[in-house]
Amino acid sequence: MSSSADDTTSALSREEARKALEEEAANSNISLLSITDGENERGIPVVKFVEDIGEFADTFEPPASAELLIGAYSDLFSKFKQYEQSLSQKRQNYMEKIPEIEKSLALVKQLKKKQDDDDGEGLVTRYSLADNVYGQAEVDVSQGIVNLWLGANVMLEYTYDEAIELLSSKEKAAKQDLEDA
Repeated sequence: MSSSADDTTSALSREEARKALEEEAANSNISLLSITDGENERGIPVVKFVEDIGEFADTFEPPASAELLIGAYSDLFSKFKQYEQSLSQKRQNYMEKIPEIEKSLALVKQLKKKQDDDDGEGLVTRYSLADNVYGQAEVDVSQGIVNLWLGANVMLEYTYDEAIELLSSKEKAAKQDLEDA
């Protein structure tokens, strides 16, 4: 038999096996719930420990084949990997967000302290215009007002005390969310 005939026969048998597995899956009562033991507090499925695969396969009607069980657990594994990736991304976002919140909070506290000192002087600072390009400005701290960028093209004006309260609560929430992730 030639190589192309072997390839054709092999492709046909793979296709037949795939169709047989799809038919078995359609006729079986196997589901995500049947291969897990509920969910934990975060909604992550808790995987059942399978001591005897034959006995476990026989709990389904009709009994599940090894291929079908492997496919079901492969799907579950894919969901776990997707969840892990999502948590890693969340964790990374919080690790970037927290230092920015802390920096903003420290700046507002500095402005508040400068206002409380009431020496009549403004605060001279440098601010970023672009990468490695800075401008210098004198900030009038006597008004006690700061503008905070909230995101989504929203900037709001706060008193120093309101800004400190808001940033402190955001910092606390972000740290808690990082811990949860």
